[in-house]
Amino acid sequence: MTKTKSFLGGIALSVALATSALAAGVDVNASSTGLALQGFDPVAYFTEGAPTKGDYKLTSTFDEATYWFATEENKALFEANPEAYIPAYGGYCAFGTAMGFKFDGDPNHWKIVDDVLYLNLSQDIQERWVADIPGFIQKADVSWETIEDAAPADLLQ
Repeated sequence: MTKTKSFLGGIALSVALATSALAAGVDVNASSTGLALQGFDPVAYFTEGAPTKGDYKLTSTFDEATYWFATEENKALFEANPEAYIPAYGGYCAFGTAMGFKFDGDPNHWKIVDDVLYLNLSQDIQERWVADIPGFIQKADVSWETIEDAAPADLLQ
C-alpha cells in the first residue's frame, strides 16, 4: 500500500467530521455549532504549553467561529490579537493541507513553529509531519491558497 493510500485510509472517519465544519465556513474547521478547536483554548497552547479545555462561559468569536477560553486573561489576549493564536489552515490538519486535503486537526496533536499553532489529525500523522516540518509547511502554505474555500468532501473527489 502506498503512503498516500495509507494516509487516505487512515483519515476516512475524519471526512464526515470535517464536513461538519461547513456551518462555520469551510476555511475554519469548526463544529456544526461553530465551535472551533473542539472547545480547547487557543491561547493556552502558547501560555501553558499544553492543550487546555476552555470554558463555554468564556467565549469569543473570530472569523465566524467560536473559541472557548480557560481564563479571562486568555480571552483578553485572544481578543487583542486573535490572529496570533488561531491555528494555521483554519485548524485543519497541517499534513493533510500539505497533501491538498482538509481533515480535522486534533487539538491534542499540535506544535508551535515560529509562533504559529499547527494541528494534525493523529499521532502517526504528527510523526510524519515532524519529519520535515519546514517542507510540509511550505507545501501546505501553497496548497492552502487553492483549498481554503473548498468544502473538505469536495477535495476527496
